[in-house]
Amino acid sequence: MDHTGDPRPRAVTIYDVAREAGVATSTASRALSNPGRVSDRTRAHVAAVAERLGYVPNRIAQALPSGRTGLFALVIPDITNPHHVGLIRGAEAAAAAAGHSLVLADSQEDAAIELAHLRRLASFVDGFLLVSPRSPAAELAAHLARPAAVFNRPLAGLPGVVADVDAASAHIVGHLVGLGHRRIAYLRGPVTSWADGERRRTLADHAARHGVGFAELGPFAPVLGSGPSAAEAGLGSGATALVAFNDLIAIGVLQHLERSGVSVPGRVSVVGADDVFGASFCHPPLTTVTSPAEAAGRALVGLLTGTAPEDPVLPSTLVVRESTGPTP
Repeated sequence: MDHTGDPRPRAVTIYDVAREAGVATSTASRALSNPGRVSDRTRAHVAAVAERLGYVPNRIAQALPSGRTGLFALVIPDITNPHHVGLIRGAEAAAAAAGHSLVLADSQEDAAIELAHLRRLASFVDGFLLVSPRSPAAELAAHLARPAAVFNRPLAGLPGVVADVDAASAHIVGHLVGLGHRRIAYLRGPVTSWADGERRRTLADHAARHGVGFAELGPFAPVLGSGPSAAEAGLGSGATALVAFNDLIAIGVLQHLERSGVSVPGRVSVVGADDVFGASFCHPPLTTVTSPAEAAGRALVGLLTGTAPEDPVLPSTLVVRESTGPTP
């Protein structure tokens, strides 16, 4: 925390380098950007100090009178997940309306890659839009040298918005209980996902309130390829309803069950989350929870530009299709 009380670490500036090196700011700047104008000894000394302090020159901002680039970095965990299309669209529209542009970074569900993006992009962007960040909170705080807003993971000191996971879980369990299901299994997602933890907790709570059995299976990677293992685990649990972490797992489950001759929803019902493109025309069409992705994208930009949403909890609703039906 700096002297202003801001929990984010302050980015090292050329003034810090000059002060530490005991030279004028102009000398430090020339040593790093135009080394031919200073002695080799001065250049080497300033470069060593800059490296020790972790100084990264902002090449774009150096050329701008304001020192700002007009760029926000949108960091998402998986660029191939259709759920993020709406989020990117919403963030792009809001950024354009505010006179900004987006830089898109894919962390590939890997905390190390995510942190590397934060380090590399800090010198080029005015702020970060973090979608379901996977890194430990302490690591994120240590690497965030720019303002940031977060979707689907509350972090101390950072503004953010979340989907209403509890309401979604209540709708899912209520729908399945109404169809007669007495044993529900949750097909977990990444252990580093805040949304996964919330979904597990709230589904278990609502199942207990209705007096139905509840099992947690996995974790499974949030991709189509997890379908076969998730489906087999679900069938082996004895559950008559499977609730997947996201639509990609759920659609993978449907594909495997169809290939295996298992009737959906005749023998088992399947529920997803996110309502991605394709959920309505897979076979059978998938019952799922809508995600406020586009609204979240707009809200993230608003949190950095001064137009924050009134409510940080964004609504989700259950869309009932043909993958859920009465218990066998």
